[in-house]
Amino acid sequence: MVVFYLAFDGRHSRTARLDGKYYEEHALTDKDTRDKIVAIEVAGIITSHDLDGAGDLVERVKDQLELAEKDEQVKAVILKVDSPGGEVLASDEIFQAIQEFQTRSEKPVVAQMGSLAASGGYYVSAPCRWIVANELTLTGSIGVIMSGMNFRGLMDKVGIRPEVYKSGKFKDMMSSTRRPEDVPAGEREMMQALIDETYATFKGVVRKGREASRAANKKSGHEMDARELASDWESYADGRIFSGKEAHRLGFVDELGNFDVAVKRAKKLAGITEANIVKYQQPFAFGNLLRFLGKSGVPAMKVDLGFDFPRLQAGRMYFLSFNVVQ
Repeated sequence: MVVFYLAFDGRHSRTARLDGKYYEEHALTDKDTRDKIVAIEVAGIITSHDLDGAGDLVERVKDQLELAEKDEQVKAVILKVDSPGGEVLASDEIFQAIQEFQTRSEKPVVAQMGSLAASGGYYVSAPCRWIVANELTLTGSIGVIMSGMNFRGLMDKVGIRPEVYKSGKFKDMMSSTRRPEDVPAGEREMMQALIDETYATFKGVVRKGREASRAANKKSGHEMDARELASDWESYADGRIFSGKEAHRLGFVDELGNFDVAVKRAKKLAGITEANIVKYQQPFAFGNLLRFLGKSGVPAMKVDLGFDFPRLQAGRMYFLSFNVVQ
């Protein structure tokens, strides 16, 4: 159950309680209207793990969509995507949440791509009713990657030999301690089949998402402005990155522009002339600070390279783009 009540600063901030968690609603504009458009951010690595002390990204997006659905004054959502992608399951959960939100609430979601919306960043944009990208946005990178490292050569040099007991010949798939020649016949084919299956799902998400948005736009009279996937779009879904301008040409995005363009489009799709832009934020909690600092209470030191390299786990599949200089 969601209950809104006024906070100290009146119309510019409200607080909602959702399943024991609190979210503050902050107005970013001050228009003379009760209608609202919610801005939800998907930034950084898409994961269900708490990487920066801000909590679970997937749960935050789900919570904000639920708040937007329950509030009758909210007429549309803008999904601000600035991400190189991330975990397959986390990306798919956000995709499903957006799809279900639009079906239940009949409120449009407009994806607004920032400087980067690649791989999983495009995956979560695909179900949106409309996609806006800047000409210089880096997007695409449609594909799946799973990686691991093999340390057996180094282990042999220092005299370390692994002792492995297993129930079946494939139980230690992707082991980092086996010699390449010890990989059982058929293992690589099995792993590639798994990658191919997930890749087919990704392409299905792109196809169905763009078709569904086009059908919805046709029904509401916005078909003329929407883009249709190019007939050869699958030949570009090979992991390559392309610009927002190229994505628009190929039908992966509907419109070129910035956040203001996304706001104008959201109002058109929602059938309103004006709206206040709002966002939901969880209030500061001392417990979150302690979790961020770690058990020792002292933050870990790191070298600032200008970007946070994604922490990949062996054996986990990702919708992730590597070929990007941030």
